[in-house]
Amino acid sequence: MRLLLMSDTHLPQRAKELPAQLLTELPLADVIIHAGDWVDTATLDLLEARSRRFVGVHGNNDGPALRARLPEVARLELDGLRLGVVHETGAAQGREARCAQRFPDLDVLVFGHSHIPWDTTTDTGLRLLNPGSPTDRRRQPHCTYMTAWVTDGRLGEVRLHRLPPRS
Repeated sequence: MRLLLMSDTHLPQRAKELPAQLLTELPLADVIIHAGDWVDTATLDLLEARSRRFVGVHGNNDGPALRARLPEVARLELDGLRLGVVHETGAAQGREARCAQRFPDLDVLVFGHSHIPWDTTTDTGLRLLNPGSPTDRRRQPHCTYMTAWVTDGRLGEVRLHRLPPRS
């Protein structure tokens, strides 16, 4: 099962549309996950329409229309893998311990907010993934998103994809 992970799209504030490379990934994914800070409902509509299965949460920059349609925390099971999605996890320092304590029932937690790609595993075995942002690199060298594979209830290869600079 192929997952497509993204967060912090901030459309149309940070970009006018999702990058073409990311759009070509949509039909390849079995599950599309967005970890919040959409800003517009049009991006949510697009991802829901083009997804086989979609999971998303709202972020701190999302207004009432998005908050009405999306939870703060989402949980799902994929072939036995227990996965959660949340926008904010707090400061980088102490993140692993906080998340392991808050989400003891998960195998993987996808989060956003910082725009900084992140891939670590806590002492309890919880895998933390932040795909960065496909539209706003902030202080990062590239805009990014992730793909991952789930096989037999386990998270397999996780890839960070760097997007070319916008012209």
